[in-house]
Amino acid sequence: MSQVAYLPVGKREQTKVQNRQAILDAARAVFGELGYETATVRDIIRRTGLAAGTFYNYYRSKEEVFAALADDGARRFAPILKAIRAQSSGDFEVFVRRALQAYFDFIADEHQSWTARRPPNEPHVHIQGETPETTAVFNEVRDAMEQAIAGRGGHLSDPVFMAASCIAVAREVGDRMLERRPIDTKAAAEFATAMILNGLKGLPKAPA
Repeated sequence: MSQVAYLPVGKREQTKVQNRQAILDAARAVFGELGYETATVRDIIRRTGLAAGTFYNYYRSKEEVFAALADDGARRFAPILKAIRAQSSGDFEVFVRRALQAYFDFIADEHQSWTARRPPNEPHVHIQGETPETTAVFNEVRDAMEQAIAGRGGHLSDPVFMAASCIAVAREVGDRMLERRPIDTKAAAEFATAMILNGLKGLPKAPA
């Protein structure tokens, strides 16, 4: 009879969670020390202490690991954004200011060990495509837009374009913020807030 040890389902799931977290933690450290472009899957595996086969049970490439890191950040930021929207009581300008400050604080903290040690001038990598985690963040911003439009009697049009534009501004300003030393989240938030709020004034009105 085969001597195969079967872990209880709960234990197996716990092991999967631990292995996945070990890979993500190792990837953060490796990307921080070597830079994303230079780092390899082998570097990540060495840092985890796991077997190569175990790594490939979860991810097929460093691109997939990086995408998982981005999703993990989006998953943790979404409830922060949701809470800010609830606390803003439908005041869109308050939401924008608080959301941008929270976002820049979040990414500065999230990448303090990674970004601060990345090779100079290495381009910041963005993940293409949508995932449930990134969609949740987009939906919170879009819902805030729709709430603001309703509160202003339908003054501004197209909340989807508006949300996409706000996120694009935040992302691009955030990238440049992380390249500077010292990292100034307040200055980034003030600049992005002014860009977004002043830009909204020039948007077309929604059709009657």
